[in-house]
Amino acid sequence: MKIIDIYTKGRYIILGLATIACCGHAKAQQITIPIETEQTAVVLQTDTARHLNTIYIGKKLEKINEYELVTGEYKQTVDYSGMYNSAYTPAGSRNLLEPAIAVTHADGNNSLDLQYVSHTQTKISNDISLLTVLLKDPAYSIQVTLYYKSYYKENVVEQWSAIQHHEKGNIVLQKFASANLNLSAGSYWLRQYHGDWVREMQPEETLLTHGIKTLDSKLGTRANLFMPSVFMISLDEPATEDHGSVLFGGLEWSGNFKTDFEIDPQDNLRIISGINNYASAYQLKPGEVFETPPFLYTFSTQGKGKASRDLQSWARNYKLVDGKGSRLTLLNNWESTYFDFNETKLNGLLKDTKKLGVDLFLLDDGWFGNQFPRNDDHAGLGDWQENRKKLPNGIAAIAKEAQNEGVKFGIWIEPEMVSPKSSLYHQHPDWVIKQPNRQEYYFRNQLVLDLSNPQVQDFVFHIVDSLFIKDPALAYVKWDCNAVIYNAYAVHLHQNQSQFYVDYVRGLYKVLQRIRAKYPEVPMMLCSGGGGRVDYGALQYFTEFWPSDNTEPIERIFIQWENSYFYPAIASANHVTDWGKESLKFRVDVAMMGKLGFDIVVSKLGGDDLKFCQNAVATYNEIKPVVWQGDQYRLSDPRKENTASLLYVNADKSTAVMFTYLVNYRYDEGSKRPILLNGLDPEKKYRIKEINLYPGTSPAIGHDKVYTGDFLMKVGLNPEVNTNRTSVILELNEIK
Repeated sequence: MKIIDIYTKGRYIILGLATIACCGHAKAQQITIPIETEQTAVVLQTDTARHLNTIYIGKKLEKINEYELVTGEYKQTVDYSGMYNSAYTPAGSRNLLEPAIAVTHADGNNSLDLQYVSHTQTKISNDISLLTVLLKDPAYSIQVTLYYKSYYKENVVEQWSAIQHHEKGNIVLQKFASANLNLSAGSYWLRQYHGDWVREMQPEETLLTHGIKTLDSKLGTRANLFMPSVFMISLDEPATEDHGSVLFGGLEWSGNFKTDFEIDPQDNLRIISGINNYASAYQLKPGEVFETPPFLYTFSTQGKGKASRDLQSWARNYKLVDGKGSRLTLLNNWESTYFDFNETKLNGLLKDTKKLGVDLFLLDDGWFGNQFPRNDDHAGLGDWQENRKKLPNGIAAIAKEAQNEGVKFGIWIEPEMVSPKSSLYHQHPDWVIKQPNRQEYYFRNQLVLDLSNPQVQDFVFHIVDSLFIKDPALAYVKWDCNAVIYNAYAVHLHQNQSQFYVDYVRGLYKVLQRIRAKYPEVPMMLCSGGGGRVDYGALQYFTEFWPSDNTEPIERIFIQWENSYFYPAIASANHVTDWGKESLKFRVDVAMMGKLGFDIVVSKLGGDDLKFCQNAVATYNEIKPVVWQGDQYRLSDPRKENTASLLYVNADKSTAVMFTYLVNYRYDEGSKRPILLNGLDPEKKYRIKEINLYPGTSPAIGHDKVYTGDFLMKVGLNPEVNTNRTSVILELNEIK
């Protein structure tokens, strides 16, 4: 008898396995493999034929050995294939449902059978464990390794796969999912998102029915333009902020994705997510390893708020660049100058940056191109030399002037793109993604460079590298990506065009890895014509992202609200602009619920407006540790109420910041009832202070008001938002 010990955060399960289990001549005993976090569990189990199944995703059990009993409690209809709940469903053998993996072997056979061989559990740290499970086909020399990386305190799991073979020729991967989950409930409610430019993160929630519901993208770059990969699945009924069982998921991949939701004949839900296999059959050489990107998920039995806070904590601790660190407030020139600027104008904006009190001046699009100057969006992309007419003394002179003013300097680039009107386009047509026999078709008057080509990867890296070589003090990079991919064809790939969509993203990541290896701490914003590329595959190289080009403050509340379910406030770049009819205070208050920036003409601000902005920056610097690192609680949903209200609470619950905005401007609307707070210590007493007031106005809430956390969470607090006070920020401080 062979004994296997599986360590899961101080808990052991001892399982017996017959010594003949791996020899293929007899039935093996079941092996149960729990993957536990602080509050949840994912449980794998082999059957007597050594096929690996997912038997449980849910709340962690007190007694670890009882996971073995789970399957005995389900009295469902017959599983004709014995594979409905496979942990990684293969195609072409007994499977009757949507597969996670499909291959064509070197001999042309399309069948695949995967059997459990072994597994290992590695404790990476006190918080992180990695389970590795090896599966092999008994008839062909092909294997799949499943990886489950669990984060104990954050209740998060990353899951991915690696495929390898040793056949006599190449095999073709027809499908290659990252994860194959199985859930069991009475009903399943999918919350997904759709949108377009300036309409990002529009939610829809529907009851799933039998058949397959698919979320996907085929856009290549800017893959989230119409739909991001993130979603929520509620079990039995739609989860609320504080109640219900819900799974959050998303693929860590910056290209085409596909997630299938299939209710099987037993009424269980199968979720299969990974790189979209659309036009992407992948040739795999003998010995080569194809590794899929991680699929990220967290499960909560305490509603959407708990799942969101776990995911935000995970992102700050492990995924974002400097997620526990600081960020730079900034002034951007885009909406004040667009392409029309020169050295004199920029020097004036540097003085405005200092006057405003922010940390950095960001020079946006339009600073480059000579033969094809970047005076509008029809030319210049790819020619990353300073425009001599606009900047006769180069970027270095602007950076030097910023240093003289006592502010930092940052710059905009879009290095993956090329304009047909550019020197690069004419010098390297083989670097451009386009069909050789078809008319070019443009998105924002531009095309995409072929990052599957190592030469192009070198070119893009050197664009960034040269900026830092010219200006070692460069403090910020805004990386944009405005175009999708039309007419996909890469000269570099020759006959292997179906590998393009995968190799493009891998090439992008190689460039970003090189940049981060050389410049590990420089803040970088991830932008894609707004929120067209927001995912944790890309965000592991960036400090923040741009949620949308739509900065109208009412619209931004809704966009930022939905993004906050999946991404922490420290990562959300929110700028004050002139979009919308709302007051300057309202616009600033909305931007302060994330990482604050400005995109306004400071020189045109009146005395009180300028003073307010200066005071707001100072106020923000005081509260930003709570906003960036605190636990977030959504209190009043703008889609259901007249107000949007959310609260950030620091770790020891001694300080909190509450933002409330009026989103319904009809007559006599406002916060008529108290809003219940959350996340406070019921035993502590808190003094309430209204902050970020406009000059000449008085707080409606007296600073002498003191409440217990118990009162605030059971009775609530009325921020007194109305048509005369459309936004209110309150600071809560513990009285000791």
